[in-house]
Amino acid sequence: MTDEREVAEFMIKAQNLTKKFEEFTALENITCTIADGCIYGMVGSNGAGKSTFLRIIAGVYRADGSSVTIDGETVWDNPEIKRRIAYVPDELYFLNNATMNRMADMYEDIFPSFDRQRYRELTEVFGLDPKKSTNTFSKGMRRQAATILAISSKPDYIFFDETFDGLDPVIRNYVKNLICQDVMERKASAIITSHSLRELEDTCDQLALLHKGGLVLESDIQHLKTAQFKIQIAFQDEYDRSRFEGIDILHFVKHGSVSNMIVRGSREETVAKLKELNPSILDVLPLSLEEVFTYEMEALGYSFNLE
Repeated sequence: MTDEREVAEFMIKAQNLTKKFEEFTALENITCTIADGCIYGMVGSNGAGKSTFLRIIAGVYRADGSSVTIDGETVWDNPEIKRRIAYVPDELYFLNNATMNRMADMYEDIFPSFDRQRYRELTEVFGLDPKKSTNTFSKGMRRQAATILAISSKPDYIFFDETFDGLDPVIRNYVKNLICQDVMERKASAIITSHSLRELEDTCDQLALLHKGGLVLESDIQHLKTAQFKIQIAFQDEYDRSRFEGIDILHFVKHGSVSNMIVRGSREETVAKLKELNPSILDVLPLSLEEVFTYEMEALGYSFNLE
């Protein structure tokens, strides 16, 4: 008999996800689908709703009158689904005076797939003493410890809130590699939140931008990087923006005879149209992911400043 898990459509689905507290609305009408085997990055300034989103899909908070499911099952009050989720929150928690070994014992009781050998290997690689109290660890060491425990649990779904906070560059890159390795080898799904696009640009398959509790932009990385580009163009005669009718311009600035434009659409088609105008200068330049998000937000009427 075929295992139902083998044919199930594994994914996270949020439908009109809303969470209200007494004094404010943290999330409002968030709808998204996160597929199996995906590294999903979520960015936004402090207070955008990233942590609340993770706490709901991890089953820490209960959503208000909306649907959140993993593999078709609700997460809230569902121990079986929660055994397949590892969650590393922004505000880390360890048992008082507990060593990493004691925490590993607890994780082993919770997660059927907890791998002791992997736990020992990662502890050695990170250079942490598993017999020392986590109370003596620095902020960065505590985050490393939490990451080791989560990855050693071999969950189907792993959620990291401000994953790289407090980590030095070497450890940060190693953690990124661990997450990518886990997703590729085990077809796990990861959600990573950060306030920094640069931290997620080379790690995630998809990126979503939260702003004041709403999901204002979501796309796969490759599309974001190729759908927008910068044009630098000049003409011998006087001209203005109206000369570029039919081109989707997100941003336009002209200094003297030279204009800089942020354009959305097909690069080849756009360049072909511009060449027909016989410019004296025509250069096509790539955009950083941060620039892409900035101009997309401007087009939507939002101010974009994560850092």
